[in-house]
This record gives sequence, structure tokens and C-alpha cells, in this order.
Amino acid sequence: MRVITFTGLCLSLAVSVASAQIQPQTMQPSETMAEPGENWIMTVTRDAGYIFDASNGEMHGLISISGHTPAIQPNPARREFYAAVSYYSRGSYGERTDVLTIHDFENLSPIAEVDIPDKITSLNFRAYIGLLSDGKHVAVSNMTPAQSVSIVDVENRSFVGEISTPGCALILPVDNNDFMTMCGDGTLMLLEVDGNGNESNRVRTKKFFDVQEDPIYDRPVETADGWLLVSNGGKAFDVSTSGNRMSVSDAWDVVTPEDAEDGWWPGGNQPYTVHRDLGLLYVTMHQGERYTHYHPGTEVWVFSLAAKRRIAKIEFEKPVRGVMVTQESQPLLMVADEDGGTHVYDALTFKFQRTIEGPPAELFEDF
Repeated sequence: MRVITFTGLCLSLAVSVASAQIQPQTMQPSETMAEPGENWIMTVTRDAGYIFDASNGEMHGLISISGHTPAIQPNPARREFYAAVSYYSRGSYGERTDVLTIHDFENLSPIAEVDIPDKITSLNFRAYIGLLSDGKHVAVSNMTPAQSVSIVDVENRSFVGEISTPGCALILPVDNNDFMTMCGDGTLMLLEVDGNGNESNRVRTKKFFDVQEDPIYDRPVETADGWLLVSNGGKAFDVSTSGNRMSVSDAWDVVTPEDAEDGWWPGGNQPYTVHRDLGLLYVTMHQGERYTHYHPGTEVWVFSLAAKRRIAKIEFEKPVRGVMVTQESQPLLMVADEDGGTHVYDALTFKFQRTIEGPPAELFEDF
């Protein structure tokens, strides 16, 4: 008994001494992120946004999200990132709380939260969150399944209000602090937003696509003077605004009648991307039946937006789920394959550069 008691006492004393020497850990990052350089990108997964320098593959930081986050919106002018997130008190169920979380550029930590209505559209779609042109307001898509948009003033850290958008989804920011949204009746709607973040007017285009016959992808991409929309059947539309007027171009062919006869269609999770200054469109393409828009691509087709014609094809050994071109003068093409790999190519010569090690990307973000 004496030995057991003595050993226990020694162990207790040893633990006490060791505990006194151990300093508690802090969750606050001690390092700051380097100044973002050319070809820095973010790969967004279900739980985080990983920041990489695509020119050498080095990772520079991570932003934690909730698993119920559509995308992460950078704001380089304010040196902030915004993530609309939902939290549940029991992890995947229970009481729900939605907030717009604001992260800084220095250490990527949350520096503020703004309570928003508990109804964000928590799917990995880039166009479910958008920074308006004044750099002060962020729009967040809602679905309950009724559709609306929450407006947050990130300068004053306040919720401005909710704009009803019945039958219309996605956020396509344009000039004058306005944004467009795509509607199920085959039109676009322009929401005009004043300097305080409140709706001041709304207008619609005429119907230009049939959601039953050839729906538009819910993955619009920004161009030099507006937005590009592509349909499941390979029709492209250039969209721009001037004041309170919207302009939609006639459809032009990403998929020609000859391509369609051979069974070529766009597909994937992030199926097309545009280099705005160079006017280049990259589209993931696969062969198969019509309306297989969820299938990854075996090729990436490159188009001139000015000429509205294909100028190159890139073949891949592994099917491609998503692509994104960086906006630098020497751009890189980010490619996500179906096995979860992230690969970097020269976007002009199509030469393979490197593979970035990290979790499979749901979508890419350039900043």
C-alpha cells in the first residue's frame, strides 16, 4: 500500500509541475499572410478556402467556413474577405444562425460578424454572393424556397435589408451599385440599389431563353463589359447594362450543329471561365447525351469572344470538373479533375506547370 500511495503521489506531483510549465495555446494566428501577388488563387472546399500562389504551388493561408457556405467573396480594396455562413446548434441540425463573416487579409481571422436572415442558399455556387460596385455592399442569395437577396453594409457592419426576387436567383453585380438576377421565365431582372443599399427600381428583359428547352447554366462569368451566360445546349449570350437598361446579345454557338451531331456538350461544376482583358473563353466539354451538364469534360475548348469562334482545344487524360483562368497578363488555367486533383497550366500555351497539393476544390476563386 505504501508503494502504491507513494507512486500516486509522485505522479500527481509530476503532473502538477508539468502543468505549470505548459503554456496555454492561443487560437489567434501569430503570423500574417504575405501581400497577395500575381496568380494568387483560392480553392474553396466544403469547410475552408485555401489560398495558394499558383505560380509555384505554395499555400499561404486558410479561411475556415461552416460547410454551409456558397462562396468566399474577396474585397481587395478593403483588404477583407466575406463569407455567408450558416451554423446549426447540433452541427448538421438544430437552431440555425446565419451571419456574414468578415475576415481580414493579414491573418485571415474573423474580425466581425453581421447577423442576416436565416435563409442563405447554402450551395457551392459562386453567384450566390456578390460584392456590389461601390465596394460597400455585399449581396447574399436566399432560398426558403422563396427567393430573395440580403444586403449587408460591410463598411458599417450592418444588415441593410432584404430584397424580394420571386422566381429569380443568382447575383450578377454591375455598375452603379446594381445587380442582375436570372429568372425562371427566361428573363433577366435588374435590381437598382441606392447608396444606402436599398432597392430603388427594378426592370426586366424580354424572354431570351426557354428554361424547359435549353436552360442557362447557373454559373455566369464576368466579362470586360458585363457577363457571359451559356446554356446547357451550348448557346452563349453576352449581357451588359447601361444605366437602367440591359442588353442581351443574340445567341452565338459554343456548340455548333456539327458539334451537337457528334454529341459534344458543356459540363462540370465550374464549366467555363473568361479572361476579361484577352477576351478568351474556356469551356469544359464532353461527349454524351443532351442534358448531361453535370458530366465532367474530357476537353477544354478555347474561344475568342471578339470573333465568337473556337480557336483551340485541350485534351485531358482525366475528366475535368472545373476550370478558372487567372486575370494576369500571363494567365494560368486552374483545372480540377474528377479525382480531386488541382492542376495548373499556362493559359496561352496550355503547357502543364504543376499540381497543387490540397483537398479537392469545389470551386476556384481569383483575387
